[in-house]
Amino acid sequence: MEKEKVLEKLKQINYPGFNRDIVSFGMVKNITVDNDVVKLELSISSQNEEKKQEVIKSVKEKLSNDYTKVEISLKTDVSATSSPQQSSSTKPILDNVKHVIAIASGKGGVGKSTIATNLACAFSKKGGKVGLLDLDIYGPSLPILLGVNEQPKMTEDNKLIPIKKFGMEIMSFGFISGNDTPVIWRGPLVSRMTEQFFRDVAWGDLDILLLDLPPGTGDIQLTLTQKLRMTGAVIITTPQDIALADVRKGADMFRKVNTPVLGVIENMSGLVINGKVNPPEASLEINGKSIQKNQDGDFEIKFDIFKVGGGKKESERLGVPLLGQIPISEEIMLSADKGTPVALDDEPSKMGQAYSKIAENILNNIK
Repeated sequence: MEKEKVLEKLKQINYPGFNRDIVSFGMVKNITVDNDVVKLELSISSQNEEKKQEVIKSVKEKLSNDYTKVEISLKTDVSATSSPQQSSSTKPILDNVKHVIAIASGKGGVGKSTIATNLACAFSKKGGKVGLLDLDIYGPSLPILLGVNEQPKMTEDNKLIPIKKFGMEIMSFGFISGNDTPVIWRGPLVSRMTEQFFRDVAWGDLDILLLDLPPGTGDIQLTLTQKLRMTGAVIITTPQDIALADVRKGADMFRKVNTPVLGVIENMSGLVINGKVNPPEASLEINGKSIQKNQDGDFEIKFDIFKVGGGKKESERLGVPLLGQIPISEEIMLSADKGTPVALDDEPSKMGQAYSKIAENILNNIK
């Protein structure tokens, strides 16, 4: 029991420069616990003495609250260990991208792709160099959401050139396979393709790369957290309990792999209906409730067709901000089907302004 307790604590320590912990790398050996004394062996094959000392310091700090003495021995003959030594000497993935942000949820159908696309447009309008990568291998949405029906070209060194649309660099498996072709792949192929989208795409210099993730906590999410140093994840949910139950799993997965959760967005947050009373001075009641209108007779009503406050509840559980709430909107639906996101409008509507405000909140958070 004590050994398991020590291991669980050590799983919270990442090897310097990686999003992977020292336990999964196989660096922790021979743990013994005797009363308040813990002894363990570290197998680190790297020749970087600074990184070795950083790991030793982190282990002592992590265990010192529970044990009065922490004794660590360093093993040098570690040819068989799984170590990042070789990987750390290669060029880091996406080292020319300042911020990599995942748009995620544990559940399908909550609107991740629409939100990712509109947020990318909102970031781009604020002057940033933005990339958008659709990682849903089984159901890519980007070709429809951005009205793209072409295949990417290749560089001389066989790297894919992202398609440029609305001033953004975009890439999707749908551009390569054709959006009508079903993908019937096992997990290893999916993981390999995911990594190729990072290594074999000429992204160039970007301020932000948004990743539109598929639902769940499977191969793609695991590949991300192992291969990339991500700025964080934005969690998408809808208000009702059945969505929140799955979303919690997705949010907790990112925390377990030490990826910060930047905030929560509540999508489909009620249904907003706009109308006009004629004549303007006439009264308007719905279900016995008087509806407020302006002097021209214009009114706006919001119906909470799902539950209320699911996004706020999840943000409070995670201790992160509620970045925004987006209602069900015909305007968003029509713009998505046309391939022209509402966040692009020169004079943005309320929906466009909502995405712009969320983008601003995310930028403030990562700063």
